[in-house]
Amino acid sequence: MDRLDAMALFLDVMEMGSLSAAARARSIPLATLSRKISDLEAHLGTRLLQRAGRGLVPTEAGLDYANACRRILDDVADAERIAGGELSRPKGSLIMTSPVVFGRLHVLPVIADFLKTYPEIRVRLIQSDRIVDLAEEHVDLAVRIGTLRDSGLAARTVGTIRQVLCASPDYLRQHGRPGRPEELHEHFCVSFETLTSGSNWTFRAADGDVHVNIHPRLIVNTAEAAIDAAISGLGLTRVLSYQVADALKTGRLETFMEDFQGPSWPVSLVYPKRGSVPKKIRAFIDFAVDRLRRRLAALD
Repeated sequence: MDRLDAMALFLDVMEMGSLSAAARARSIPLATLSRKISDLEAHLGTRLLQRAGRGLVPTEAGLDYANACRRILDDVADAERIAGGELSRPKGSLIMTSPVVFGRLHVLPVIADFLKTYPEIRVRLIQSDRIVDLAEEHVDLAVRIGTLRDSGLAARTVGTIRQVLCASPDYLRQHGRPGRPEELHEHFCVSFETLTSGSNWTFRAADGDVHVNIHPRLIVNTAEAAIDAAISGLGLTRVLSYQVADALKTGRLETFMEDFQGPSWPVSLVYPKRGSVPKKIRAFIDFAVDRLRRRLAALD
């Protein structure tokens, strides 16, 4: 069995959704293609594809194998071009992850410009507020907010963001503007539990951290919901500076107690440490670093 050919055929079937469509695209008999996929599954000892309606969809093992196949085939193609002395442009599939709101506001515009510059690269952006394991989930690159703990990753810092405490002007007129963490006991709060505890907020003071037990009227799990609730006057909320930048600019929210918010958090592009960074990853990092730095600097 030609392993690389089988990988390429499997990717064709997965992307086209049927054996017959892939066979037509490859101009090979359907029986030949079907046998090669069966041989590949037998070699791996697992099912890669399963029927769904009138087509085929990858199994969980098939999805993992497809990501690995793309990387292997991209690496082989790069190696062949290098061996042939061809100075090729970066190409292939680049899988990235970023926090949801940051990805929509800042990463996606950079990706759009990147794809115009590098037409032979395809990008899959996974927006998630959880920490994605790059090796386990076959991800090439991640945007991380906060202190980095994984020493197995290389990183390029592109800026910083900070937590902010904010409320609508109407709420502050009616209930007053808190000046110290202890005063939050007297205020209605909207808690964004993904960022902080639903009932306890920590602030930085000259003599150490101050922990405040709050009693939120509303607990949500997205920044957008917390911001919308604060704009409507339900109470004050605590989010990240980039998440609330537009509402602050338009005057729908105001910040306060800035001196108690603590140090800023780094924003980094991270990727696995290895001897040779693939061209597609290196190309995106070189393209994105300065652009993300300018976008973050504009938030200050």
